[in-house]
Amino acid sequence: MWGALALVVGAGMAASFTLAGGFEGGLEGLLGSLAAVAFVPVVAAIAVVDARHFIIPDTLNGAGLALGLLYAAASGGSELLAVALARGAGLALAFWAVRVAYRALRKREGLGLGDVKLAGVAGVWLDVTAIPLAIEMAALAALLGVAMAHLAGGRAARLDRRLPFGLFFAPAIWAAWGLDRMVWGGL
Repeated sequence: MWGALALVVGAGMAASFTLAGGFEGGLEGLLGSLAAVAFVPVVAAIAVVDARHFIIPDTLNGAGLALGLLYAAASGGSELLAVALARGAGLALAFWAVRVAYRALRKREGLGLGDVKLAGVAGVWLDVTAIPLAIEMAALAALLGVAMAHLAGGRAARLDRRLPFGLFFAPAIWAAWGLDRMVWGGL
């Protein structure tokens, strides 16, 4: 399993370098490309840790946030950096509101604070048009995962089952970023 994960991460890093522009754009372009490359193992680590422990460490969310801010600054200077920060804060606030509303309605946790912070990372990395795509991809992948586990286990699906959303959301952030770069990034 670890060998396959290493291959996927390596391929993702190579794709990120290309999607971010590689050596184009001088030093700023290279810094942005390197930030995009470094984001891939962070995404993988978030997915693995959340799948195993139902937690997203602040260090991984912090690394994703820092790399996203570096990418934004390298891609568009202080103006894009400010926009990325605003998107990140707005998306984290929206996820926090969902967390609070779910807790009020269901009387139990439904979305962890790590997921809220990961939403902030998503907001920093993704354009406004790519954010719904990442959330939708993550939700559909999670539903598919639950359905496959149900079919494989032969047990009835339960609504109170815990689900590591970061396992699905972190890779969806990277995938939505890549799709956005392919469609609107000039590739």
